[in-house]
Amino acid sequence: MRSRRMAAAMSALAVVAGGLVSAAVVGGAQPAFADCEITEQRPPQQGQQQEREQPEDQPQDQPQDQPQQQDEAPQDQGNRDQEQDQDQGAQQDQENQNQDGRQDQDQGAQQDQQDQNGQDQNGQSQNQGGALVRDPVADPEANQEADPEADPEASAETFGRRDGDRFRNRPTPSRRPSGSASPSPSPSPTGNGSDCDDIGPFVSDFVDIRQIPARRLDARIGRGGSRGTFVSRCGTNGEGHNNPDNFIVAPGVRNGAHHLHDYVGNLSADAFSTDESLEAADTTCRLGDKSTYFWPVVRNRLVDENVEDPDRNVGQVLRPRAVILQFRGNATARVVAMPRFLRLITGDAKAATNGPANARAGWSCSGFTNRVSPDKYPLCPRGSQVLRILDFPSCWDGQNTDSANHRTHVVFPDQGGACPQGTQPIPQLRMTLAYSVPRGPSFALDAFPEQLHNPVTDHGDFVNVMPERLMSTVVNCINRGRRC
Repeated sequence: MRSRRMAAAMSALAVVAGGLVSAAVVGGAQPAFADCEITEQRPPQQGQQQEREQPEDQPQDQPQDQPQQQDEAPQDQGNRDQEQDQDQGAQQDQENQNQDGRQDQDQGAQQDQQDQNGQDQNGQSQNQGGALVRDPVADPEANQEADPEADPEASAETFGRRDGDRFRNRPTPSRRPSGSASPSPSPSPTGNGSDCDDIGPFVSDFVDIRQIPARRLDARIGRGGSRGTFVSRCGTNGEGHNNPDNFIVAPGVRNGAHHLHDYVGNLSADAFSTDESLEAADTTCRLGDKSTYFWPVVRNRLVDENVEDPDRNVGQVLRPRAVILQFRGNATARVVAMPRFLRLITGDAKAATNGPANARAGWSCSGFTNRVSPDKYPLCPRGSQVLRILDFPSCWDGQNTDSANHRTHVVFPDQGGACPQGTQPIPQLRMTLAYSVPRGPSFALDAFPEQLHNPVTDHGDFVNVMPERLMSTVVNCINRGRRC
């Protein structure tokens, strides 16, 4: 009698377990890549071409070791003489396991929060109320002359912290829509078949800003140098002008960038932009500046959005709190005007695989702008914002508005700030972008999929469409040592 009861119980549990597995496969829950915790180590051989085998589909919220724990349930149940509902036992085991996992995550989040709070006590020059710190490097508007026509919305101080931002350490359970089909997950370079391992970034891609050595960022300006600055006020892309195009590098190609760009300035910029279309468009900038300024977006990886993106740029797009577009002088000489429709790029979107030769990323925190990391995301103290500082080349060949590699017609000055022989200094564009991000390693830059969201791949693009009169004003401000 007892053996028959046990046989019946085993059969019932097998049916239940089979039903759970079938439901998971048939239901096809969408893998929530945004729920993947940032892992400890970067996969080996990043950037090298690897042969990959397609693993079987596996729901993202089902732990990989779950089948083994379900197999242990009949042994405990078979040792009891009482008849119990096997379905309830299996469900209870599942609930206990999920609860243990949540407790482990909560404890980890609390510990990280305590560590961050401990670091905050040593913070310096932190901003208050979410406004960007008024720093002369990150925010040159702090020392500018008053301009009665200035748009108050373009000021760095007017962008407060949004109510929706939350400072958290660990991803929360997925809030993905139900009923969507599950795509085949990409294999993991680490070989364990996880959807999370080959997305990036990794814990090694982050650093506490206080661990970055302080250094002088700019060459000392000599007697013949040009000390002035001009800031073009263009807003923070409140219009929602985004696309994954890059008409400089991949003209006429939709999704040529394979990652989303933020745009300010020219409102028409897309894959098919031409000099004529840019000239005819409206702009978000003051004083008739129709130039286009764009860069890859930063995403909050704690929010489960954009999970079906084929290039694996997942998470919620974070709009910059401040965008400062500053044109600067040259350390050794006066500057000359940029030609109209000059195209400039800075950084290398594929630096993680190409190497650092063209990399120009600069990551910092407000209040710590003498500490800039070229290859790590910064972990900032509470109240401090993440900064991206992107300097553009400024030594023009005097003839061309573009070149085959989009680099040789305008190059960077040497370490002393002087332009190479045969080139002329033009106003140097410095983009400073400020973000409020969740606490901890929780954000990432959009990137080509094989770059694994490496911070070294940060880059920016610019096309000069200023009226000639405005460019003349820029040059005069810089050469006369004014702040405009």
